[in-house]
Amino acid sequence: MPTIYSFPPIAGNQAKILILGSMPGEASLAAQQYYAHQRNAFWPIMTQLLQIDPQASYQERITALQSSPIALWDVLKSCKRVGSLDSMIESGSQISNDFQSFFSTHRKITHVFFNGGTAEASFKRYVLPGCGLNLICARLPSTSPANACFSFDDKCRAWHDMLRSAF
Repeated sequence: MPTIYSFPPIAGNQAKILILGSMPGEASLAAQQYYAHQRNAFWPIMTQLLQIDPQASYQERITALQSSPIALWDVLKSCKRVGSLDSMIESGSQISNDFQSFFSTHRKITHVFFNGGTAEASFKRYVLPGCGLNLICARLPSTSPANACFSFDDKCRAWHDMLRSAF
């Protein structure tokens, strides 16, 4: 099973909210872009929330995100996985990102929102015990197209409500 690696964080100086995924999927890894799968709802939700042109390039979306109070990263630095599904991550292969350094650099972060259950479970298992910070944490519905039990409108509403409460 191949070892895969996540991306560096996207975070501006004023970041107060950290959105965490588990590990980029195959489309994202191939494109070297967060949430690159065309049916993933992450960027459509962010373009609405942050009033970004939906046709903006990836770099323009990243720049807008860095100018907002939202930071973006993944819990895992590396893991072994075939395909894109979190359920295919090989148990025991997970290595978390360096959150101690991240939080020491981004001291304004008070909220951590998880893009799905695996991100939340991984953070609570690998990061939170040694974190030493008083963070407000909450799980949001996964923006993955595999999460078909929520419509786009339901995902959008849940994300907007939670993120706006933290602005």
